[in-house]
Amino acid sequence: MSNFKAENAEILSKELNENICKDQIFEHVYNRYSKDLNDFLYYKYGAQLDPSDKVQDAFMKLWDNCKKVSLGKAKSFLFTVANNMMLNDIKHQKVVLKHQKTLPSQHSYETPEFILEKDQFSQRYQKVLESLTEEQRVAFLMSKVEGKKHKEIAELLNVTQKVVEYRIYSAFNILKQELEGFKIK
Repeated sequence: MSNFKAENAEILSKELNENICKDQIFEHVYNRYSKDLNDFLYYKYGAQLDPSDKVQDAFMKLWDNCKKVSLGKAKSFLFTVANNMMLNDIKHQKVVLKHQKTLPSQHSYETPEFILEKDQFSQRYQKVLESLTEEQRVAFLMSKVEGKKHKEIAELLNVTQKVVEYRIYSAFNILKQELEGFKIK
């Protein structure tokens, strides 16, 4: 009886070391591991990366390498290849997301002339703002930059609403005189 076990163990060992290029052996491997591999990928990475596609791709790679992979190593090969495919997809998605985040800031549809004019206008605007009286500048910026109502500004500055309106109006007139094309809503 022990002789029979030894012979079977030797046959089994020989089969485990054979390659899996035979259709029947490959089909057996597919039927044995495809569901487990799909479940493993699904549980580890979720459905977003389409684990069933990775399972099919892993088996295609196994078929391409069937002469190099023995039956005993097939499961390990499949799980390693499929896991690496998932990790590669994750890396690729990270690169795509990083690229999408940086892409808009790198590209400008403004001409260099427009950018230069905008910078020059901004510098002139800052100089004119500095030339305003402090009362005009504060009232104007609270109204136009912070979006506060005249009544709110009057309460904050402890002046009447008419004084606030006059300060904003006079600041606006100075800006309009000093800056060509200055308009504000």
